[in-house]
Amino acid sequence: MEQVLSKISLLNEIGIALSSEKNNQRVLELILNGAKQLTNADGGSLYSLNDNNELVFEIVSTDSLGLVMGGTSGHDIRFPPLPLYVDGHKNVSMVVTSAVLEDKTINIPDAYHAEGYDFSGTRKFDTQTGYRTRSLLTIPMKNHLGEIIGVLQLINALSKETGDVQLFTEQDQKLTESLASQAAVALTNKRLIDAQKALFESFIKLIATAVDEKSPYTGGHCKRLPELTMMIAEACHAVDKGPLKDFSMVESDRYELMIAGWLHDCGKVTTPEYVIDKSTKLETIYDRIETVNTRFEVLKRDAKIELLERQLKASGVAVTRDDDPEYTARINQLDDDRDFINFSNVGGESMSEQDQLRVRQIADHRWYDHEGIYARLLSEDEIQNITIEKGTLTHEERQIINNHIAVTIKMLNELPFPQHLKNVPEYAGGHHERMDGTGYPLGLIREQMSWPARMMGIADIFEALTARDRPYKEGKKLSECLQILGNMKLDQHIDPDIFDVFVREKVYLKYAEEFLPPEQIDEVDHAAIPGFNNEKH
Repeated sequence: MEQVLSKISLLNEIGIALSSEKNNQRVLELILNGAKQLTNADGGSLYSLNDNNELVFEIVSTDSLGLVMGGTSGHDIRFPPLPLYVDGHKNVSMVVTSAVLEDKTINIPDAYHAEGYDFSGTRKFDTQTGYRTRSLLTIPMKNHLGEIIGVLQLINALSKETGDVQLFTEQDQKLTESLASQAAVALTNKRLIDAQKALFESFIKLIATAVDEKSPYTGGHCKRLPELTMMIAEACHAVDKGPLKDFSMVESDRYELMIAGWLHDCGKVTTPEYVIDKSTKLETIYDRIETVNTRFEVLKRDAKIELLERQLKASGVAVTRDDDPEYTARINQLDDDRDFINFSNVGGESMSEQDQLRVRQIADHRWYDHEGIYARLLSEDEIQNITIEKGTLTHEERQIINNHIAVTIKMLNELPFPQHLKNVPEYAGGHHERMDGTGYPLGLIREQMSWPARMMGIADIFEALTARDRPYKEGKKLSECLQILGNMKLDQHIDPDIFDVFVREKVYLKYAEEFLPPEQIDEVDHAAIPGFNNEKH
């Protein structure tokens, strides 16, 4: 009775371990080793049933031979899969395939004297190793739906008193069948969880890909940002002094942050393409600069006509000379104004008030439009666009772009994230906030944000600065990017401590070597970076 209770207790322990183990290979090892321990078996094998109706070796173990293959052993199993059917017929010559095909436990006292099965492979193995296979216990593993998902086979039950090989008792069989049933359910649950996780991750990457594919100019951003975020997080994790010394991550934290990285721009699925793709200030469906250039040509033509009319009036005859000083000055001025408008149409870091004033002065040129109206050269909408101070977006368009993060937060807050992913909305939704509270959409200050959210903010800016696929700019070199980030640190727009780690540990260089072309990777002088503190505290 004590032995029975002891084995039942062991069975319960194995069941608990199976339900808590996350590693697939460790689960398989727990099953086989637990079954061996329950029955005091010398060896055993565990097979899984694949979609091709084959039994695949997962683990092979024989204690007396010191043999362990598969699982976490690091030793590959090179035995071929065992087919359930050969030439369309049931393969009942093997014990393990028969257990599946006949859906029953097979308990054999001595393999060499068993009838109806082909043990030539077993005999060959025994000959090569000096082993002697006797008792066999082969049990099909069924999940909660009654489906067979694998086979557990034990070899040579040993007497605890003498160590001699004995047959597997009825008690051994019942306990092992109970374990096989628990194990099958545990394996099925684990596979279901893994399948759901794989589907979840694929769906997330599908959303990110959809955002990237929405515009050819932002393709790759949603893939690169998670990588850069994790590089920054790992560097901060390694810090053992200063403000970040208490920041640490376990695997679940890393997974949560990676998921947040993939989802950080999911709200852009609602952002119109014409805003995302706006490469110049006058671009809508097309770049209206060509229309403006046509108006300049009309003005030049009008100036030519005025010249000819004036010459004709003065001489009474047709004159075609173009060297009139007044006319030449007018044409030169129009060409210069046109070139200035074309230059201003390209977005930049800033546009001075003087240049904005000149645009408005040029707008006062008059021309006869297609309806014969003596109109201004530029409309108010065109003036508003050309005088954009930074980039290519108007205030209204920038609000549309900025709204993507509010949509992101709304979308993520509506998802029923499990406990281990509960911080995803906060991490993903904070990458446009600023440490001084001037960011968006919530105007959070530094103390209201988690470390990971602040890390993602720096990652988002650095990726955007270095990206070569933006419609309004070329990818900047490392030194220029760090110069801009340093000034953002001084302006309290990014976290100062994370930025110092980013520079000190050369995270920027690690990212650059993986994602940037050589021409963008220039020499960086840390001493020249504004606000950078090289002290490790």
